Amino acid sequence: MTEGTHTEVKMNSANHVVSSTVLASGPDFCRIFAEKMKDLYLLGWLLTGDAEKAEQCFVSGLGDCVRGNAVFKEWAQSWARRNIIQNAIRTMAPVEKHPAAPVAVPEGICPLVAGPEIRVEFEAIMKLEPLERFVFIMSVLEGYSYQDCAILLGCARQRVISAREQALKRLARATQSPMVVAGEAGVAAAPWSN
Repeated sequence: MTEGTHTEVKMNSANHVVSSTVLASGPDFCRIFAEKMKDLYLLGWLLTGDAEKAEQCFVSGLGDCVRGNAVFKEWAQSWARRNIIQNAIRTMAPVEKHPAAPVAVPEGICPLVAGPEIRVEFEAIMKLEPLERFVFIMSVLEGYSYQDCAILLGCARQRVISAREQALKRLARATQSPMVVAGEAGVAAAPWSN
């Protein structure tokens, strides 16, 4: 695919052009990954709890985006985030039963976040079981539906619902964060995002 590739979107019934739009190219994804490096890396780190694995998710996500499916430019940033999540799922296999070892927030992460108050939330999230953490991040912070989470994680929708409820209960006990309150209300907003 070359930069500025055009495609026509047609309606099946009338077979006339509805709109013409530009697909995201490799350089578009490189720009997104460069501009949103902090956010994409933090997403990978929150999911994996490991700096090296987060970096692997970032690099693999960029590679997948550059040589992956054609997506509209307007969807490219969401597609990049989705690729980070998919790589973290492949790396961590959160659906498998394994206990979570609480992860300390490394000092190198602290300067990347909006403020010191976020560290408490990060620490609380990192104490969640892997499936709970993935579901919380995907459903609350990233805004994925239960069904989307279930499909990406490869588990039943009810398991996603249970994991989200458990994560919210644990986080509510650990902190009185607006992030957790927003999660209970179904509002998705990552505290480090622009």
